[in-house]
Amino acid sequence: MMKKKRRVRWKMIVAFLVFNIIFAGCLVPFVLFWGPFEALKVMAVGAVETSRHPQVVRFFLSEEKISEIMHTYDDHGNQVGGNIDRQTDVEDTSSGIVIEDIQGKNFKGKVMLISDPKRVKLAVTQEIGVAGERLSDMVKHAGAIAGINAGGFYDPDGSGNGAFPDGITVQNGEVVHNNAGNKVVDFIGIDAEGKLIIGPMDVNQVKEKNIQEGVSFYPPLVKNGKPAVSGDGGWGIAPRTGIGQRADGTIIFVVIDGRQPTWSIGATLRDMMNVFLEYDAVEAVNLDGGSSSEMVYNGKIINKLWNIFGERYIPTGFVVTP
Repeated sequence: MMKKKRRVRWKMIVAFLVFNIIFAGCLVPFVLFWGPFEALKVMAVGAVETSRHPQVVRFFLSEEKISEIMHTYDDHGNQVGGNIDRQTDVEDTSSGIVIEDIQGKNFKGKVMLISDPKRVKLAVTQEIGVAGERLSDMVKHAGAIAGINAGGFYDPDGSGNGAFPDGITVQNGEVVHNNAGNKVVDFIGIDAEGKLIIGPMDVNQVKEKNIQEGVSFYPPLVKNGKPAVSGDGGWGIAPRTGIGQRADGTIIFVVIDGRQPTWSIGATLRDMMNVFLEYDAVEAVNLDGGSSSEMVYNGKIINKLWNIFGERYIPTGFVVTP
């Protein structure tokens, strides 16, 4: 009889716990999307809206409300440059690489400066069309010393494994993947002279400009040394990755940590633009962000990943060869 009572008691405890877990799970979206915590709301809506499944947030909010939340910080997004603390983390003169820790109002991140732009190459997953790779593996397979994630990917079978780079992908002067056909797409390329070229292009223009390495993504952050972001950018707050270039040719990698309230909430596109302006970029552009945002140096991940499962499997990365 005693054993039976204990079994009943344990069943009741388990049922109680399961009920509370399910109840809490159902409550979370309401707290995120309708709760009083502004930064958390902007972070959550921005994360879902700019993900591969933006329809999820539309189940809870109207298009008008989503737009309002995504532009929450427009009034705070008028400042250009400034308010960014910098501290040198690595200064490797032998390899021409400097890494700095940066901190803004709501974010922390890493900036890598590569003095020779011709050393920046594109790494592509070895199983393109089958599976993506972790950035650390891409850097290793390329014999590189550093890298960041690059372009986005599309997901025809819903597996989410980073197998298919989206748009036009160029490696070593060859178009290795193109799901855009002859359409014009937002493109980020490095030509034979090491110049970063950003703008709408079709595959023929990519070839005409002698692009050696490149991916498709957007939006531009700095054009001809001038700010290119209106308001706060309208993409909310999130982990972010970007690439830029100084007038002297130096390539700038930026990775911002995010979705970690006790460490770094994340950055708006305006924040990213201001980082690049702080580093005197004449051209700069946003790359894939969110759980893809990552920087690797000397075989180690040097930013704080948001994804609790570790590195994401991605199709492309910009790497720095020895």
